[in-house]
Amino acid sequence: MMETASANLAHDEFVTIRQFIYDKASIVIEDDQHYLIESRLAPVMEREGVQTFRHLIQQLQQPASEPLQNRVVNAITTNETYFFRDVKPFTVLRDKVLPQLIERRRTERQLRFFFGGCSSGQEPYSVAMMLRQSFPDLATWDLKLIAVDISGEMIRRAQEGCYTQFEINRGLPAPLLVKYFERQGLHWRLQQTIRDMVEFQEMSLVNIFSQLADIDVLFLRNILIYFDEKTRRHLLTRVEHVLRPDGYLIMGAAEAPIFYSTAFETLPGDSSNIFCPKSSPPNSTRIKL
Repeated sequence: MMETASANLAHDEFVTIRQFIYDKASIVIEDDQHYLIESRLAPVMEREGVQTFRHLIQQLQQPASEPLQNRVVNAITTNETYFFRDVKPFTVLRDKVLPQLIERRRTERQLRFFFGGCSSGQEPYSVAMMLRQSFPDLATWDLKLIAVDISGEMIRRAQEGCYTQFEINRGLPAPLLVKYFERQGLHWRLQQTIRDMVEFQEMSLVNIFSQLADIDVLFLRNILIYFDEKTRRHLLTRVEHVLRPDGYLIMGAAEAPIFYSTAFETLPGDSSNIFCPKSSPPNSTRIKL
């Protein structure tokens, strides 16, 4: 029987694994978070038949260890999400942001959305259902919803669009459940038409921004808290480059880009953590809440 992880994890092993996680995913593990590595990696070690953390480190250093590396990163990653999380940002998006964006894009008839750290897909699917439900005229537009996560397991779950009753109960309005989901045994599966609206990719946030351009609405919610200050500044610099000058950045309730970047400002009267570039064109009317 495998020894308990807490008995195996020496300080030097903790430091090595912490550095591996940072190099692989830019996620910061604090000095007092031994428990995080112990609790998250113990199930991985049991499945792999790895007896000690030192043995795990040795395997991670092997040339053909990428699948194991990915499983370790997936285990460390926090995948907390739910439909229409925190409510208000989605309400402001529906009632204020999107109507103005649609008016400004009426000639080109194109909108681009990006979702960082999408986990099992509830956030991008919330927006996809909102677009279909509240803005049916956009069905003829060129819409693109790109969602990324470093966890391949989460991306596969998101692509499946299949959720437990518990996940459904966390934020999904009943009318949307009736309209867009089908019961499959003990689970609910999102209709194919909505799933097809979102393009999911397994990729690190640090790498994805070189592939993006002209984003209208960029979701970066509850993500920066897992990175160090250097990575936060780097990511917000990349956001500034890929977000359109009159686009919008949506962040988590406890986050604000102004601590790491001078390129963004809050919307007038806003308390929903929606930000816009300061370089917004003079003729672009910003919403006032």
